Amino acid sequence: MQSTPFVLSLPPVGRYNGGMSETARNRDDSAPLRVVLLGFGGRPDVLAEAKRLEPLIARQAEIVASDFSGTMDLTEVEADLAIVLGGDGSILRASHQMGRHQLPVVAVNLGKLGFLADSSPAELLDVLPDFRSGKLATVEHLMFECRVLRGDESGSETVCHRQLGLNEVAVQTGPPFRIMDVDLYVDSELVTTYSCDGLIVSTPVGSTAHSLSAGGPILRKDLQAFVILPISPHTLTNRPVVDSADRVYELVVSQPNDGTAVVVDGDVLCNLRPGDRVRVEKAAAQFKLVSTPGHSYYRTLREKLGWGGRLQLNDGS
Repeated sequence: MQSTPFVLSLPPVGRYNGGMSETARNRDDSAPLRVVLLGFGGRPDVLAEAKRLEPLIARQAEIVASDFSGTMDLTEVEADLAIVLGGDGSILRASHQMGRHQLPVVAVNLGKLGFLADSSPAELLDVLPDFRSGKLATVEHLMFECRVLRGDESGSETVCHRQLGLNEVAVQTGPPFRIMDVDLYVDSELVTTYSCDGLIVSTPVGSTAHSLSAGGPILRKDLQAFVILPISPHTLTNRPVVDSADRVYELVVSQPNDGTAVVVDGDVLCNLRPGDRVRVEKAAAQFKLVSTPGHSYYRTLREKLGWGGRLQLNDGS
């Protein structure tokens, strides 16, 4: 769905870099908190909530930029905090917009599930002063760099595609949807060849997304590790593998289908040619999520996944 651009009236962009880090802590304590307001403008409820919250946020902070089209380049925006309205998709989009200049994020859940977006609109107005005063922790999460390396007739390789991501890289079979062989290398060592419909390399944040749907494990969000998971492998012996984020992962499809593609965080990066190498490794940038009071990792899993605990049995059963 194409998003609808929506920009609120804004004061000029300010001077301060980063989140509540060294720069923010060293600046004038009397200076207002500078925030970026983001969300998915294709949803009317997000736009309505943004219009309602904007004057309330403006009482506590200075809105230096806002974007509901998902297209604004935020890599040079100087602010202390990003407020993202919507669900996990909105957060993914915001992380891509910020690129290598990741601001701390307060995620306000207006979606259905929202593993990352766990604050409510009512909680936001209490979170802002607590963040401004340094009472809230900011937890850093693993991001990855995906590069597609392509050789030429001289035998040299060039990076033809490159993308920073937060959830996962997936090599997917594509039309005509024949099963394919994917070679997995870790630190240049061949691990195995998967016969499958695709192969996922997921971060802990992404472990509750595509990877979970394909039968992968749930990793605590702040771990420094990757999940490697085949999609519908043509064997009963392939199982998900969890390995260190300090290693370099490469996926090679020697005979891709016409539609075999590299997908990063749900968006197609490119179609693969024979011999292309998809390299995935830990990025220098890290996604920064502000921890809000009353929310915890296991509470989020329990509530979002509907973990009910012990079955309630009728008397006499």
